[in-house]
Amino acid sequence: MLDFPRWKILSIWIVLIGGVLLSLPTFIPASAIRFIPEKMRPPVNLGLDLAGGSHILLEADINDVRKERLDSMERSIREAMRGSPGAADDIAIGDMARSGNGISFMVRDASQIDSVRERLNNLTVGVGLTGQRSWSIEVRDTSRVVMTMTAAGLQQFITEAMAGARDIVERRVNALGTREPTIVLQGNDRIVVQVPGLEDPTALKDLLGQTARLEFRMLTDPATISPTDAAAGRAPVGSEVLPYANQPGAEVVQRQVMISGDQLVEARQDFDQISGMPVVSIRFNGAGATTFSRITRENVGKRFAMIVDGKILSAPSINEPINGGSAQISGGFTVESASTMAIALKSGALPVKLSVVEERTVGPDLGKESIAQGAIAGIGATLATLIFMLVVYGRFGVYANIALIFNILLIVGTMALTGSVLTLPGIAGFVLTIGAAVDANVLINERIREELRRGRRVIAAVETGYKEASRAIFDANITNVIAAAIMFVFGSGPIKGFAVVLTIGIVTSVFTAVTVSRMFVAGWLRRARPASLNI
Repeated sequence: MLDFPRWKILSIWIVLIGGVLLSLPTFIPASAIRFIPEKMRPPVNLGLDLAGGSHILLEADINDVRKERLDSMERSIREAMRGSPGAADDIAIGDMARSGNGISFMVRDASQIDSVRERLNNLTVGVGLTGQRSWSIEVRDTSRVVMTMTAAGLQQFITEAMAGARDIVERRVNALGTREPTIVLQGNDRIVVQVPGLEDPTALKDLLGQTARLEFRMLTDPATISPTDAAAGRAPVGSEVLPYANQPGAEVVQRQVMISGDQLVEARQDFDQISGMPVVSIRFNGAGATTFSRITRENVGKRFAMIVDGKILSAPSINEPINGGSAQISGGFTVESASTMAIALKSGALPVKLSVVEERTVGPDLGKESIAQGAIAGIGATLATLIFMLVVYGRFGVYANIALIFNILLIVGTMALTGSVLTLPGIAGFVLTIGAAVDANVLINERIREELRRGRRVIAAVETGYKEASRAIFDANITNVIAAAIMFVFGSGPIKGFAVVLTIGIVTSVFTAVTVSRMFVAGWLRRARPASLNI
């Protein structure tokens, strides 16, 4: 019991002092915190229910997933039919047509049907353990091929799109400079976004509502468009009519995308050097820059459209090849809208359109009241526990109380260091941890009493009490950590907040109640060498 090495004492004090320093910014006034170096004052982030903020529920457009997958498959089919670069194995096919979940096209040489099927098989994948493929392939009338998206395939595409959308939503929210947003999937087609501290969600809604699907497409040759179809808004096969985003009118553009936003490496708000108007400057990666240079070189004198989310921002003429992989997007932007567009493009295009179906704003006044009530509950629980331990266990109660105070500071410091979010249920977990933190000391002290009644000497009784009680303490707290981990994995929002604080509290309480209190007791026993013990 008395054998407490100096290195161990030093290690314990380093942990305790570190926890105290990390917790200080939470307790000192805001006016004094500026004197502490920024790296040494990590904050304890407050959740939506304490700091106030915005709650937004986004719903995915399933039809957009279907359309995007059809677009992607159409491009893949064209690429597959081109064959290997430099080889004369291209397969000639007719124009593609869509119907529901299917794409159909004619193979000009019916003898190549087997080769077509083989190439198309490589474009499909198995869907989990269903035994189905993502697309079915059917040959009709010896030369017409129909590819149809299966139900299992569509569901898999939706799941993948929602997972990707959640990641992109998180990147966009973080780009606004907000702290610790809560972004979770709800059901098959919804995403819950909670952003503490954001009182005006207008900018957030505008940002999240943008799919930011950037496409560069060539305009269709006017000579191929009949005046009647143009007047009626009809486009020839392989083209479609798209409206302008910020002005009246529309253009007939080719469906084939020559370059897309997934090849962007940079997007930022800028100003046009000639007009001084806000624009969005973009830069493509190496492959995108090469493609952009080749296409603009081959189409000098023609027009191409810059399209975002199915609307044309601008449709300039290609006066000369555009090398270097950089371009500017103009379209009547303000500085704010250009910044929003740049964030959306840089974070990546949403794989599915999202719309706001529910919006709530939580005022910070409710959070302040909750914090005040939680502080009162925490202080009350702490004082009651301190008094109880002092009255019942005397000197050993003093050591338990010191360990409890360090435990509180360690919990706050650990939350600040890890960037954990404190929610209202988290305050409940904090108060519960305070009450349960002395359980270990109660077990230890009662076991010491029992050993003294059996006639053991002081040091032997204390040694046995700590040793035997520690087994039960570790077993009990391991089960609590398992329960908290399950709540964290399967819970969301408030449940996770409760689980985080509870887990941190369990770990720190075991450390302070067993190790720290034992260090204090061992130090006193070495100094005093008491012949008897009143506990």
